[in-house]
Amino acid sequence: MTDLPDLKPAARQLASLLERVADEQLAAPTPCTEYTLGDLIDHVGGLSLAFTAAAAKDFSLTGGGPSGDAARLPDDWRTRIPEQLAALAEAWREPAAWEGMTQAGGVQLPGAVAGNVAMNELVVHGWDIAKATGQQFRCDADSLKASLEFVAMSATRDRSPDSPFGPPLEASPEATPLDKLISLTGRDPAWQA
Repeated sequence: MTDLPDLKPAARQLASLLERVADEQLAAPTPCTEYTLGDLIDHVGGLSLAFTAAAAKDFSLTGGGPSGDAARLPDDWRTRIPEQLAALAEAWREPAAWEGMTQAGGVQLPGAVAGNVAMNELVVHGWDIAKATGQQFRCDADSLKASLEFVAMSATRDRSPDSPFGPPLEASPEATPLDKLISLTGRDPAWQA
């Protein structure tokens, strides 16, 4: 497989956002309506471990469903989760991660699909955290393109209840690629805390 997506820029952006979250912001709402900011950060910590294991085809850490409980955040989450995100990006640099079958969140899927899910999680949850904390979100063009292509393939108005996305919202014709991506996930690009 050539030209593998590089998860490192999106992982770095998300890590940078996390490092600037204040404790008093952890109870804040997010565009991911079922999560407070603290819940979402716990979810990011869990997915970073699960998708690192998925890249290595280590199924011992990939069987559970998504996490999302601020009460489980360790005291060192501001350093631990960025380290986990760096390990996630590094694991997906291996061509073997993108080949064959793997598992994440209790779901078996092709490695290439799992890698694209991981990229999308980094980009979309990075945007969620930026919006919830009033930080600027920056996404490199390659990460945004990969995430938009992945979500566009799975976007339907009648998503199943198990879908990680809500029904897609209509994006304006002049919407930016980022706004199109966010709309396809069922989030409002103009969301504010």
